[in-house]
Amino acid sequence: MRGMVHVYTGNGKGKTTAAIGLAIRSAGAGKSVYIGQFIKGMEYSELKIINRIQGITLVQYGRDCFIKGEPETEDIKAARDGLNEIGKILKNGKYDLVILDEANIATYYKLFSVNELIRVIEKRADNVEVVVTGRKADDKLIKYADLVTNMEEVKHYYHKGIKARKGIEN
Repeated sequence: MRGMVHVYTGNGKGKTTAAIGLAIRSAGAGKSVYIGQFIKGMEYSELKIINRIQGITLVQYGRDCFIKGEPETEDIKAARDGLNEIGKILKNGKYDLVILDEANIATYYKLFSVNELIRVIEKRADNVEVVVTGRKADDKLIKYADLVTNMEEVKHYYHKGIKARKGIEN
């Protein structure tokens, strides 16, 4: 059976967390997992443990800061290099699950286009399941995907001034 394409989007918390949960489930089932994180280059808590889980590889394709305003040349280069690398990974079929974390934000910031993203996904080996995360998923990707989950924020303590906490948000 051909691998499905999942999209986890929306303004609520939990998109990356859900994708990492699926990665752990897949690795537990003996499957191999590749996680490519776009835009992210900072040290998140998941980095300290995820590569120690047999069967999971995580690589970041971002700088050590989040994009504020217009992306810089280095942001675009890092994202495009990442998309090219993931394109090869998707084609070779070595990994059963490939997660493109924050790829929706990368398309939103025009680091690469949604059409480029879909072309890369379309060329995947038959066995490869794909997850694309991030806010602001493009309508073309939503239409293309087999499964779309919209994380809706109903209430968030961030609005009360509580900053990101280690091990919970970062």
